[in-house]
Amino acid sequence: MRTVTVAFALAGMVQAATVGCQAADAPLVQVQTIPLENVRGRIDHMAVDIAGNRLFVAELGNDSVDIVDLKSGKASRKINNLKEPQGIAYLSDGDLIVVANAADGSVRFFRAADLAALGTVALGDDADDVRTDTAGGRVLVGYGHGGLAVIDPTNRSLTGEIKLIGHPEGFEIDQKVNRAFVNVPEGHQVAVLDLRSGKLVSTWKFAGLGGNFPMALAAPGGPLAVVFRSPPKLVLLDPATGSVEQSVDTCGDADDVFFDGKRQRFYVSCGDGTVDVIERRAVGLRAIGRVRTSSGARTSLFVPELDRLFVAARAGGPESQAAILVFRTSP
Repeated sequence: MRTVTVAFALAGMVQAATVGCQAADAPLVQVQTIPLENVRGRIDHMAVDIAGNRLFVAELGNDSVDIVDLKSGKASRKINNLKEPQGIAYLSDGDLIVVANAADGSVRFFRAADLAALGTVALGDDADDVRTDTAGGRVLVGYGHGGLAVIDPTNRSLTGEIKLIGHPEGFEIDQKVNRAFVNVPEGHQVAVLDLRSGKLVSTWKFAGLGGNFPMALAAPGGPLAVVFRSPPKLVLLDPATGSVEQSVDTCGDADDVFFDGKRQRFYVSCGDGTVDVIERRAVGLRAIGRVRTSSGARTSLFVPELDRLFVAARAGGPESQAAILVFRTSP
């Protein structure tokens, strides 16, 4: 990946607020901008193919997915004629791209090598976040007014579903205990699912907190980070009981959060045009930096193998272009 600093018209100069540090020593430093040609509207989630140096970008408002060559720093190919793609995943086994579409509720499979369409699973409504259950060889997709679909990626078939009381947003799979933790903001709760039985085993509610959209697991069997929008706050939970261990204020309108195990940090990307960097210490959580991105840039993807955080910036008008902002983790 190139590490040339590029000016970005939407974001302007990148500003990093840190305690007692210069910009070069900030926990995140922008090193690249990857333009997305002819992309309008909201950009949603991303996925990566490490071996193939490819980034997949779900462009909800543009009904497309861009395939970005990370080596050249350019969008090389595009899947068009989708229906508001939201969630996306890449499966190295089979070289598959999985795209969940909001408008028609479809989950579509494509071969990454040539973008050939391989099949569709119809969920009926608002197919959203996608996660891969590597232990079970399954794909899980949140959808509709309250469901988590279980899909066999080999046969492209629906093999089960787990009912919820509202539309699921961010969720995580803990392979160590074979459970899924699901944000259900409509129900003001986190739902805990047993993936062996396919049943809801617990729900956790939090007084005075709402809008729980993004979620990250610090480590298998480790603490669970849930970011709320109202008020904007990252809360660290005991995954066995749901009890609050620690909390810290965050940026506004969060849509993604990731954990950097090497540095013991959380990265929270927010629609207010910032990314917060929060350090996890034995004595508690501490905000150590805030990086400026661009308004509406809510979604991101942290790739620990590359030490890079990718942030999706939508087009801001007729003169500004959609792009992927690339940040290097530091030190």
